[in-house]
Amino acid sequence: MENRASSLLPEQFGPLQGVRILSTGSLIAQPYAATLAAEMGAEVIQVERPGEGDAAWRHLGRQLPTTDGKGKIATTWIQERRNEFYVSLDMSKPAGKDVFLRLIQQCDLWMESSKPGSYAKWGLTDDVVLQVNPKIVITHVSGYGQTGHPDYLGRASYDMIGQAFGGLMYQTGFPDPEPPVRANPWTADYITALFCLWSSLAGYIAAQRTGKGQVIDVSQFESIHRLLSGTMVEYFTDGFVRGRSGNKATAFQPYDAFQAADGWVVIGAVGLAVFSRVCTVLGLDPSDPKWQTACTDVNSIEGIEFDALLRGWVAERPVTEVVEVFNAAQVACCPIMTSKAIAEDPHYQARNVHVEWEDGQAGKVKGTGISPKFSLTPGKIWRGSVPVGHDNETIYTHFAGLTPHDLIRLKEQDVI
Repeated sequence: MENRASSLLPEQFGPLQGVRILSTGSLIAQPYAATLAAEMGAEVIQVERPGEGDAAWRHLGRQLPTTDGKGKIATTWIQERRNEFYVSLDMSKPAGKDVFLRLIQQCDLWMESSKPGSYAKWGLTDDVVLQVNPKIVITHVSGYGQTGHPDYLGRASYDMIGQAFGGLMYQTGFPDPEPPVRANPWTADYITALFCLWSSLAGYIAAQRTGKGQVIDVSQFESIHRLLSGTMVEYFTDGFVRGRSGNKATAFQPYDAFQAADGWVVIGAVGLAVFSRVCTVLGLDPSDPKWQTACTDVNSIEGIEFDALLRGWVAERPVTEVVEVFNAAQVACCPIMTSKAIAEDPHYQARNVHVEWEDGQAGKVKGTGISPKFSLTPGKIWRGSVPVGHDNETIYTHFAGLTPHDLIRLKEQDVI
C-alpha cells in the first residue's frame, strides 16, 4: 500500500505481525475477534462512540474499581479488550466519515458489527470503502446477515437470540418438560467471533495473492447453525428432529456427568474396548454378553442396570479417587471444574494458562493468557484495556494526518 504509515506497536510479534485491523463493532462478537488477532500480533484500532464508548460492555456484569477511584470496569472487558489502540469517532457526521476513510486507507481489514445498512446511510457503502482502499477486506457481523428475507434483516440479535434461532438452544439441556438452556457464557457471540476472525484472515490471504479486497458476510445464527453436526441431514433425509438429551450420549455409555462423594466428574468411554476397561474397574466381566449389550443399548434393562452400578460406584468415592482410577485404566475422566479448581490445578499452572498484566484502568490483574501457543511466533500481552478515546491523538495524527488544531475542532463538534 502506498504511503502506508509505520506501525505504532512497541514491538513486532506473533504470527499476525504486519496486519492492521480497524474494528468498529460493539459488545462481544466482532470486537472479540479483533482482540484475538491483537493477541497474535495484529495492530488493532478499536473505534468507540465519543464520550460513552461501548458503555453496555465496559460496565456489564461483575466489575472492579478503576485505579483513579472514579469508576468501575467490567472484568470481562479487562479480559477481552487487551492489546488494542482505542479511539472515539462518530462516523455518522461528515467530518467523522472523512476521518474514518483516512483510517481505512491505512488498514488491511475492517471488521464491524451493526444492523445491515447502518454504514450505508452514512455514505459508507462497501463500494465507497473499496474505492478508497481496493485491497481491504471488509467483514460485516450481524445477527441475521446482510441479505435474506427482509422481515429478518433489521431485527436485533444478542447471544441468546443467536443460540435460539441458530438451532443450538433447542438441543441444549434436558428433555421435555425441562426448558431449553442457553450455553454460557455468551457462547453464540464467541463462536461468531471465531467465524469472523478465520474468515477475515482467509480474505486477507486472498487479497495478498490477488491484490483485491472483498466483502465477508458473517451472521450470528449461521455461525451457530454450522456447529450442529448432522442435525439438518437427519431432518432432510427422514424428518428426524434432534432434541435435548442432557449430558448423556444416546448411542453408547458411559458418556455422562456423575456425582461423586464431594463433587462432579465426567466419564467418557467410546467403543467396546474402552467400555471393557470400565467394566474391569467396576469388577464386572467385560466378556459377559449382558454388559456388551449395555455398552450400546443404553435404554435396555442391561444398560439401565450398568448405569446404576457405575453411579453407585462413583457416588461412594471422592472426585480425586474417581479421576485417578479411571485415568489409570485409560478411561477418559475429569472433574467438572470451577474457577477455583482451575486456578489451583497443576496442569493449568504448568502450562502458564493464567498470567498477570497491567490494565490501564484496573491496575495489576490476573486472568487467562494467550492461546493457542506458537513455537516460533508466540502471541503476547503488551497492553491492558484503556479508557474511551485514550489513543485519539496518537492514532489520528499518525494514521489520519490530523493536526492538534484538527483534534480540538473535532472534539468541540463531538466527532471524536
